Amino acid sequence: MKPRPRPSLARRMASGTVAVVVLAVVAFANRPVLAAGSEALHNYSINRQSYKEKFGHWARLPVPSGFKVNAIHAALLSTGKVLIVAGSGNNRDRFEAGTFRTVLYDPRADKFSEVPTPTDVFCAGHSFLPNGNLLIAGGTKSYEVLEKDVKRAGGVMKVKNESPDHGPRAFGKGTRFRSAAGHEYASRTAFTVPAARKVVHGPHVAVTAGEVEVWVDAVRPGDAAVVREGAQYRITGLTGPDANNVYGVADKITREKQEYGGDKTSYEFDPRTERYHKTGDLKEHRWYPTLVTLTDGDVLAVSGLDEFGRIIPGRNEVYDSRTRTWSAAPQFQRYFPTYPSLHGMADGRLFYSGANSGYGSDKEGRTPGVWNLDGNRFQPVPGLRQPELNETATSVMLPPVQNQQVMIFGGGGVGDSPVSTARTDIVDLRDKKPVYRPGPDLPKPARYLSTVVLPDDTVFTSGGSSGYRGGPYRGAKRSDLFNAQFYVPATNSFRTAAESTVGRNYHSEAILLPDGRVITMGSDPLYDRTGRAPGTFEQRIEVYSPPYLFRGKRPAIGHAPGEVARGSIFGVGSPDAARVASARLVRPSSVTHGTDTDQRSVALGLTRKDGRLDLRVPRQPGVAPSGWYMLFLVDDRGLPSVARWIRVR
Repeated sequence: MKPRPRPSLARRMASGTVAVVVLAVVAFANRPVLAAGSEALHNYSINRQSYKEKFGHWARLPVPSGFKVNAIHAALLSTGKVLIVAGSGNNRDRFEAGTFRTVLYDPRADKFSEVPTPTDVFCAGHSFLPNGNLLIAGGTKSYEVLEKDVKRAGGVMKVKNESPDHGPRAFGKGTRFRSAAGHEYASRTAFTVPAARKVVHGPHVAVTAGEVEVWVDAVRPGDAAVVREGAQYRITGLTGPDANNVYGVADKITREKQEYGGDKTSYEFDPRTERYHKTGDLKEHRWYPTLVTLTDGDVLAVSGLDEFGRIIPGRNEVYDSRTRTWSAAPQFQRYFPTYPSLHGMADGRLFYSGANSGYGSDKEGRTPGVWNLDGNRFQPVPGLRQPELNETATSVMLPPVQNQQVMIFGGGGVGDSPVSTARTDIVDLRDKKPVYRPGPDLPKPARYLSTVVLPDDTVFTSGGSSGYRGGPYRGAKRSDLFNAQFYVPATNSFRTAAESTVGRNYHSEAILLPDGRVITMGSDPLYDRTGRAPGTFEQRIEVYSPPYLFRGKRPAIGHAPGEVARGSIFGVGSPDAARVASARLVRPSSVTHGTDTDQRSVALGLTRKDGRLDLRVPRQPGVAPSGWYMLFLVDDRGLPSVARWIRVR
């Protein structure tokens, strides 16, 4: 048979072009089929046992529609339930309607329940008390008003009372103040001005005026009532000596943006009654404060915005856990930006990592350092790279806590800056002069990263976004990050984990559960996926199962005491005692805005005796503060048990 001649080059190119066009047409026509096939292949891959053993597995948590809330705060209670706090959930309509929400999720029963929420604890601070109650303080008294929406000039009026002889003076909501130019301003709330104080020194009498602050708005809209310099104002209706003794003073009254105002309410949430219990009020109104439990069981509250949206200039206070009251702590005067990340050290000092969220000076209070409350001394810690990118960063005390190492992850510029970083740095607080040193970079620049200490001494990191609130970043309209990874302290490196399917940025949380899984929730993106319309709060919940849950039989805890003392040795029964390599007490998380002052993993001394384990609790209260912990046994393959709750006294 005579062979066919090879087609010419031109003919071959023409045929190839036709084939490419035909394949393109077929592919275009079958896009849904190809997409479905690709998704099926992906689902097959991530559900293979070998994949889960190496990377872990994500699963959506079915949330009944009646329990979907905007997760602003989250904490793991000593009952094993997850407290999910929304308050008004960053929703002005709900705030004005007085609709405040809290939900409990029980992972063991896979059930949700509603908790009555008395006030708007949106953007409060919280930390666990030694008895297991969660102290929640501050929140929202008023919502922000953007400059474009401010129709009437407003500002803070300082009302003075120079009379020491007629007691305090009470005024109602809507009390009017008149300027020299004839403009009138009305108070938003009722207020009481204390009487002046009179001090007699022999023939000399000193009078100090009583004063109180109140917000006022111009009676008439527009710019006519704007005042940008300090001035004195008469209170309408007062005559004679009263008109001279009681008056208002304001630095400025403008149509500038009005910030969120802080609340001063305080509660203990009791895991047993599953209710908020009112305590004494804060001395300062606080919005975006940090609470940190001290070694004596009391709680220090720092920073926040006051009731008029001004950052509190270092006036901190202390909660007495026995009397359930707050008191001013001028001996601890120190300025921080809002939600500063503070970590309790082994010797009782506090370490400020530099990570923070939101408001404050772009220079003052941003230097990392060791804060010794004894004498209010502050030792700056140098070496942190890109210190201008600490806002929306995350920091964590690396496991185990005895190593006294803190790691800071990612972060961005102040405010809505488009700049973020993949930087991580680590500091060893055991050094006399601690210095931050470079850690491995994250896979991508990240803000709002969630970090969770696991019982196998790794740190799981997930979520975050490269842009401000998941918004634009380097040309992309959305910048949520779906990659997850483990930081391994033993090798100072990251190890890849399975990718999540739900973006998490601002207002998101992740928490270790007693069964070793990680629950993730929340996210408050600035824009939708198109990058043009406003975003909506993410109410889906995902649960991540780390690789150690797919690698065989886990060790079990047979019996353990419900309570132990620091410095003591206690016995634990386990059918797997022979292969248990370590034991950890993991303090439950209480997290918001990337700030978690409770999270820590405590290594226990371990010896075997007659088929049981004897575990030793560290003696230092700064290593293992009093409170509830999850006890995990970890075997020689790195597989943790299901936790048993133990209270350390």
